[in-house]
Amino acid sequence: AKIAVDGVVTEGESEVDESMVTGESLPVHKGPGSEVIGATINANGTLRVRAAKVGADTALAQIVKLVQEAQNSKAPGQKLADRAAFWLVLVALIGGAVTFAAWMIFSDKAASDAILFAITVVVITCPDALGLATPTAIMVGTGLGAKRGVLFKSALALETAARIDVVVIDKTGTLTKGEPEVSDVVVDGLDERELLGLVAAVERSSEHPLAEAIVRRAEEAGVAVVAAEGFENVPGHGAVAMVAGRRVVVGNRRLLERERIGLDHLAASRDAIAAGGRTAVLAAVDGRAVAVFGIADAPRETSADAIRALHEAGVEVVMLTGDNRATAERIADQLAIDSVIAEVLPGDKAAKVAELQEAGSRVAMVGDGVNDAPALAQADLGIAIGAGTDVAIETADVVLMRSDPLDVPTALLVGRGTLRKMRQNLGWAVGYNSIALPIAAGVFEPSLGLVLRPEIAALSMSGSSFIVAVNALMLKRLRLPDEEERGSEPTGAPPVAGSEPSSATAV
Repeated sequence: AKIAVDGVVTEGESEVDESMVTGESLPVHKGPGSEVIGATINANGTLRVRAAKVGADTALAQIVKLVQEAQNSKAPGQKLADRAAFWLVLVALIGGAVTFAAWMIFSDKAASDAILFAITVVVITCPDALGLATPTAIMVGTGLGAKRGVLFKSALALETAARIDVVVIDKTGTLTKGEPEVSDVVVDGLDERELLGLVAAVERSSEHPLAEAIVRRAEEAGVAVVAAEGFENVPGHGAVAMVAGRRVVVGNRRLLERERIGLDHLAASRDAIAAGGRTAVLAAVDGRAVAVFGIADAPRETSADAIRALHEAGVEVVMLTGDNRATAERIADQLAIDSVIAEVLPGDKAAKVAELQEAGSRVAMVGDGVNDAPALAQADLGIAIGAGTDVAIETADVVLMRSDPLDVPTALLVGRGTLRKMRQNLGWAVGYNSIALPIAAGVFEPSLGLVLRPEIAALSMSGSSFIVAVNALMLKRLRLPDEEERGSEPTGAPPVAGSEPSSATAV
């Protein structure tokens, strides 16, 4: 159930999922005196909360306010082609008038000849190609992106994507799957399959997300389902049950201390797992510690490929997360991310993006949650994961419909290719007019007898527009991250370990 307002717990204990607001990937234990945030989710247990902030004062309302402020501060895009076309129309009209006047004043040609030259100047400088230069490239670019599941909300977003040199990526739900997985199993004195059967039997009666991770591991290993009896949930600690006549205890260190069970030589394994950003879950059977499970939020399959593609494009990658530093560093090491900014509150994410912008970087922010929305709005380019929250998608400039990190470099490459075609088209259109204008005005008629008639000028103008359109279509040949890279396993250093959470009910 969702927690309605910000407040303080007065009674009860439970695990609360705060990932949408703080970015913390694992549930946080709450007990009397703990602060809770409105819109977060109470995973299990019952809490009595005294309201502290309501309405516009809640953390969620403040996030929305930050989003609005950042959106309002964005500068409007430059309409280069439109302005150039406007001025070229004036140039055409003025040029025609000047051409007519020059032929009437400085030559003995008839007025009909002067009018012919003037009409040719107006026709040849008609900014058709210049007007098509940008729209055709944008049309092809947005279509190319859509085929790969990358939706640009505006032409400005497409142009901005081409100029990005720093990509800031949220961790939970963006680079990672956003759900815990068993990464390590250290067993002492039991067969691993037997251990998984006993522990999974206890965890099937639990509602805790970490319990679900262990059950999934047992199912993947093909372990037979065993029923648990006398299940006891110990809030903030873990769970105890009888399985096949054996007393099984699963939880954190405090639960084993309550049961007066020592870790013995498993203590070193527990400390190693806890030291590098993973959650340590302990298991004891018949009064003896027999296993340590390492549980962590695993990277998506294509995250490593996405980071590598960004590096190949010359883009710096920064991980920005509200999660603890040990967990963030572990993921960053696995994915070869350049730098990490961890333990950041939602309001501070936008400030961190602003700091990068003040340093002269053009920043893209990639995120999926409510807590990412202010930073998405603050960034030069906001990129939302399609599976993210409505707030994030509404705030972003680009939406990745496949929720695939590999589409981030795809978006930037499409933007770069589109901008390159726009510049080529504009260069052609301006160059064509620069060469054709003096010919149309009859500058070379006295010396070379070179004259351009209005009908020929009209055909050449159409030919120029045709060249611009064909050049834009060549964008479809743009080389993007290979589809075969999707699904490859992430590379990098193996995970090391994670800190034990403040609590773990039935884990």
